[in-house]
Amino acid sequence: MTDSRVLGIGSFASYHQSKTPDSQSASILGTHNHYFSFLRPSPITSTTLGIMPSRPAICSHSLGRAWVHNLPEKLDAASKYGFDIELFYEDLFYIAKSLPGGATSANHLAAAHIVRSLCDERGIAIINIQPFMHYEGLRDRQRHAKRIQELKLWMQMAHILGTDTIAIPSSFLGKEEASGDLDLIVSDMQEVADLGAIEGIHFGYESLAWGTYSDTWERSWEIVKRVDRPNFKLCLDTFNMAARVYADPAAPTRKNPNAEGDMTASLERLVKTVDVRKIAFVQIVDAEYLAEPLIEGHAYYDAAQPARMSWSRNCRLFYGESDRGAYLPVKQILKAILVDLGYRGRISAELFNRSLTESDSSVPQEHARRAGESWKKIEREFGLKTDRRQSSVQSVPREQIARL
Repeated sequence: MTDSRVLGIGSFASYHQSKTPDSQSASILGTHNHYFSFLRPSPITSTTLGIMPSRPAICSHSLGRAWVHNLPEKLDAASKYGFDIELFYEDLFYIAKSLPGGATSANHLAAAHIVRSLCDERGIAIINIQPFMHYEGLRDRQRHAKRIQELKLWMQMAHILGTDTIAIPSSFLGKEEASGDLDLIVSDMQEVADLGAIEGIHFGYESLAWGTYSDTWERSWEIVKRVDRPNFKLCLDTFNMAARVYADPAAPTRKNPNAEGDMTASLERLVKTVDVRKIAFVQIVDAEYLAEPLIEGHAYYDAAQPARMSWSRNCRLFYGESDRGAYLPVKQILKAILVDLGYRGRISAELFNRSLTESDSSVPQEHARRAGESWKKIEREFGLKTDRRQSSVQSVPREQIARL
């Protein structure tokens, strides 16, 4: 879910470690629970099985990186192929820093208004803003306090954007910066959940396959259960699930020794233990089988990051792209989530790939086209139905956020 290239190491976290929202920004927090009551997915009934309550989404960075491709052209592509979006913070930041004065708190809010207008013009809903990185378990508690101030700014941006969800990936900071104390991690997450509850904000927590302490869905589910807040839920990402249990890009076979058996056992546990009502959203992507192991000397090798992270940054693929080398058991994972658990909530494609930094102007349209073909394949294989002509996820009416 995250990319450390955004603003250098740690994305929003590293950029804002010495900053807090200015007094103008901090003064406009309000209570918004009632604005978002209609955004949560409806319960599944026998008459709605197979019907998705909202059309699929795609992460904004999955249509081209912000330093190469501007947001309007990416939104045009998303609209053409019937997608809502997950807003990647990078896209908002690039707009904020282009405004007079640079990426101040006030300009972040102004950028949120701009993004909201661009999406409204195209009939696109924003299902979440992400990633709120490197938050949990910080050893430096002053740094933690600054992150909480940043979260308050993120919640203001969420209101303006018309979304009720902020996505939090597990931290991959070094052990010298982040603690693995589960009690501390849970306490930190309860703090954001309680702040969000006042604002009508929900959180989706996801384990990254290279997370320092949380690198499996089981660990993130344990944290979600212990946080025990109705607005703090699980994000399931098919890549991160398979990349940890099934795949190892540095191994001779590019798989773990007991890949198939371990994946099957993991999914059996998922179906038996996860409460489907506690899933915030699902991200669907696959990844490329590399011709050579991702070890020193490989084109994607980076000594500063785990092999799975380098692989993720360069080689994710959309579902069903076997012609491009996709080999993860994503169909098996989706069966567990969509069929066995009966999940009928928000679904998104979150692709990272080296192709997203190519300067060709066709990049947004081509990636949106591929994502559209991928979604059609999912619909066929799982008997899903969605109306992709217009978003069925309503955003907060603009007149209700005018004061922000």
